[in-house]
Amino acid sequence: MYLFLAVMAALSFTIGGVFMKHSAGLTRLAPSLLVYLFFAAGASLQTLTMRTAGLGMTYILVLGLEAMLSLTFAALFFKEGCSPLKLFGAAVVVAGIILLRQSE
Repeated sequence: MYLFLAVMAALSFTIGGVFMKHSAGLTRLAPSLLVYLFFAAGASLQTLTMRTAGLGMTYILVLGLEAMLSLTFAALFFKEGCSPLKLFGAAVVVAGIILLRQSE
């Protein structure tokens, strides 16, 4: 359940970020409201995740997953480039999450 909640929190934050991009600097009402809705959902899910894990590990896991999802969404939906250096950086993030999770 811990991992499911963490993934859902990261996904909610990432979708909120997509609407942040669509909100044009919070000047468009519907996407702006969705930013807050998805960020609130992400924070709520992350709070539930913290019932069974420590603050530090939960933040690192959710933020790392959010970073990976954001990189993927940016490439797929916004046609942002995905250079070998970006992919290497993402791999380092994943490796860090795995190492930190193993140290618990």
